[in-house]
Amino acid sequence: MAAPTGQKSEGDRKHPVDETLPPFKMFTSGLQHVAAMYAGVVAPPMIIGPACGLSPTETAFLMGASLFTAGIATLLQTLGFWKVGAKLPFVNGVSFAGVSPIVAIAKEHSPHDALPVIFGAVIVAGVLGFLLAPYFSKLVRFFPPVVTGTVITLIGVSLLPVAFRWSQGGSEQAAGYGSLKNIGMAAVTFLIVLVLRRTLRGFLQQIAILLGLVVGTLLAIPAGLTDFSVLTKASLVGFPTPFHFGAPQLDVAAIISMCIVMLVCMTESTADMLALGKIVGRPADERTIEGGLRADTLGTAISPLFNGFANSAFAQNIGLVAMTKVRSRFVVATSGGILILLGLCPVAASVISLVPLPVLGGAGIVLFGSVAASGVQTLATAAMEKGENSLIVAAALGIGLIPIAAPEFYHNFPKDLLVVLDSGISTGCLVAIVLNLAFNHLGRKRAGDAADPAPDPHALADVPEIPQQPERGRMDDGETAASATAH
Repeated sequence: MAAPTGQKSEGDRKHPVDETLPPFKMFTSGLQHVAAMYAGVVAPPMIIGPACGLSPTETAFLMGASLFTAGIATLLQTLGFWKVGAKLPFVNGVSFAGVSPIVAIAKEHSPHDALPVIFGAVIVAGVLGFLLAPYFSKLVRFFPPVVTGTVITLIGVSLLPVAFRWSQGGSEQAAGYGSLKNIGMAAVTFLIVLVLRRTLRGFLQQIAILLGLVVGTLLAIPAGLTDFSVLTKASLVGFPTPFHFGAPQLDVAAIISMCIVMLVCMTESTADMLALGKIVGRPADERTIEGGLRADTLGTAISPLFNGFANSAFAQNIGLVAMTKVRSRFVVATSGGILILLGLCPVAASVISLVPLPVLGGAGIVLFGSVAASGVQTLATAAMEKGENSLIVAAALGIGLIPIAAPEFYHNFPKDLLVVLDSGISTGCLVAIVLNLAFNHLGRKRAGDAADPAPDPHALADVPEIPQQPERGRMDDGETAASATAH
């Protein structure tokens, strides 16, 4: 039967992932994503720069390049082309998994050669990952709810220490690290975000994190936590000149190290795509994961051209999607455009960096906690009454929490293994996959005791059917947008 005039038929309705918002909402929601991940993008080059013997000015150039390349990778992921891109609301940026190996590579080479060797290794690793993407994506059948729920929980729990460090001031070398002023500012921002989420409605509720960051930053000014000197030091226009630090060089040891990093990034991105697919109500299938991995690896291969590093999905932004219920990939594409502009305009990037780390930490506790809560909700669908599944979760969480609870646990292991072992997400994911295979796929099965049932996308995502309503009010009503519970 044809749909009544003025109403959209079931087949004509756009999925919330493919919806576009009015320009102002699109920009502010995209800016909120940038604010949530900005510190995570600039932190790796802040570590890598000094390790490679760069001056503060050159390190700032490296930070701008990381913002620029993160924007390119985000556009590849959200908009895509051909078979590239998951076309989900994913933000991509510099992966922390590569920081330690890159610093180790820098120690083995002179300052003049370090970055060219690193960039050459990153290019090779990105190309290899791109070629492996179709095969790697086939592992999706080994990610039932008992595995994905465990990994999603570990993603959130692994990110919480980052928020705690931000709340204290960023690093132990920072002035006032762990002071009552810093922690108090984080606590105030935390409460502001909760109050805004509870009292606001509609679009304002959706950007509560951004508003919380703005209010927290304003309150931090009289407390002396906001540094405006960065504005005076930044230039108006800057472009990450291709191969600014020299042409890429190929070194076998460095290439092997970065290829391992690339595999770790692909494992984490697969888990992130499965998590986000459930949250937005569009479960990630094999084709989606293949496209997402291609975007990750292509972005990684392109990044060194503009002096960037390996890219992967940013898990913290999954928490933002879960909290705001804004599922449009075009919002995140807008954030990709903002990142590119920030990379081209150091002054604009400095404005974002005005947000003090304690303020970011207070908001981060809510964001990252939302990811962990999503994992717990996913585990509720994983037939936990089966003893095997409970054991899988217990073992994977236990192993995955080691780098968080005991950071020095693996300090006597070979450095090459630390790329994997120091990532609780990677180790927990591998343990969950292996134990799920051992208990639910291999060997004899008792009668009536099947492996994990195929997940019901609607049950997992818990996203209600999108009601028919006039075009004007589709995203204006916060209750409608917020009615989808996140996992």
